[in-house]
Amino acid sequence: MEAMLKPLIHVLFLSILALQISVEVSGTTMTMYNKCSHPVWPGIQPSSGKPVLARGGFKLPPNKSYTLQLPAGWSGRVWGRHGCSFNAAGRGRCATGDCGGALFCNGLGGTPPATLAEITLGNEQDFYDVSLVDGYNLAISIQPIRGSGKCSYAGCVSDLNLMCPVGLQVRSHNKKSVVACKSACFAFNSPRYCCTGSFGNPQSCKPTAYSKIFKTACPNAYSYAYDDPTSIATCSGGNYFLTFCPHH
Repeated sequence: MEAMLKPLIHVLFLSILALQISVEVSGTTMTMYNKCSHPVWPGIQPSSGKPVLARGGFKLPPNKSYTLQLPAGWSGRVWGRHGCSFNAAGRGRCATGDCGGALFCNGLGGTPPATLAEITLGNEQDFYDVSLVDGYNLAISIQPIRGSGKCSYAGCVSDLNLMCPVGLQVRSHNKKSVVACKSACFAFNSPRYCCTGSFGNPQSCKPTAYSKIFKTACPNAYSYAYDDPTSIATCSGGNYFLTFCPHH
């Protein structure tokens, strides 16, 4: 009897293993593609309680892609760091989007200003957007692959560094070029621009001259905290293709 059970148990074990593998493989993927002419160091920050993926960051050379497997129910943000230099121990700094001077962000967010790609995987549908609420450093787009529902494009394709108002500019070390564009909230720390205090609701926090510049340049991205809710896109059962510098 015991001899007969062993093959049966072995078959059951293999079936369970195959089921586990198929569940993992059938999860949602996010493929990041660097269309910039320079390297980008993507940073990945999970929402509270969600796992850190790919140690929170890595180097992505020009014209290369990297595919992340997103666990069910995962949510978080991705941004691009640029102008980075790290030593063999993974310590260094980035000109924009730096996360504590580390190659691997390991749960830390990026220092503003940085363009954010945000995604939340749900049971029925996923929510995603590109946000300029923390400012802008690189153009980013998100395009769903397959999936059902609206599955619309989200992104900021324009180079906001070229049209950034003087008061919001972050310049390179040699001061010759604008490497990032602050949000008005980050630049002036005022309740009116940050939608805090008496401005902490959609009725009182309206678009400003600064957020309108962002919105005009990038109509498919969040320009301030209470921007039009249509800036959030939805899709069911899709995979996601995130491009850095899609305008190149």
